[in-house]
Amino acid sequence: MDTAWGDLFLFAEDEQRLAAMLTRLCADAKARAAFLVDQNGRLLAASGDSAGLDTTSLASLVAGSIAATGGLARLIGERAFSGLFHEGERSHLYVTVVSEGLILVVSFDRSSSAGLVRFRVRRASEEIGQVIKDVRSFLDSASVSLKKVESVLLEQQSELTRTFSSLGVAVENLARFSREIAEEPSAILRTRKDKK
Repeated sequence: MDTAWGDLFLFAEDEQRLAAMLTRLCADAKARAAFLVDQNGRLLAASGDSAGLDTTSLASLVAGSIAATGGLARLIGERAFSGLFHEGERSHLYVTVVSEGLILVVSFDRSSSAGLVRFRVRRASEEIGQVIKDVRSFLDSASVSLKKVESVLLEQQSELTRTFSSLGVAVENLARFSREIAEEPSAILRTRKDKK
């Protein structure tokens, strides 16, 4: 499935690349699951065990949490916080903003640690950033190509409009000539005599 977010569009191949990165992150960080969410609260990619978890609600709540945390950071004179750590009795979440406002959420338990998760998230963030950079680059070059195609199509449309206009004039002339001949067939003979 292809996914659009903001002005960025993810093709199925890009989603698969991101999901593979999240799978590797889960293995490296000994995490249960990892999710990539956009700033509007849409889940873009996921990996790991999310059984019994409402991922749509998770994505929306995480996006809201990041927005609220950004407001808190500005209140105390910070540009942003690098990450959020939510510690529960059995489950924990590490939430951080990665490339272009995307939010990476890692769910883990006691079999891992916040330090290990943070360490592994740094590498994953760089990889995710590269995928997004590749997508942007592809879309930028596709946009240039589409503008060229659009220009050619507009030129062709203009040419067709002129051609149809000329054809319309020719059809009107033929219709007028046909009416004149139908009304006075001898006009053809007179025209020939006049030319001699």
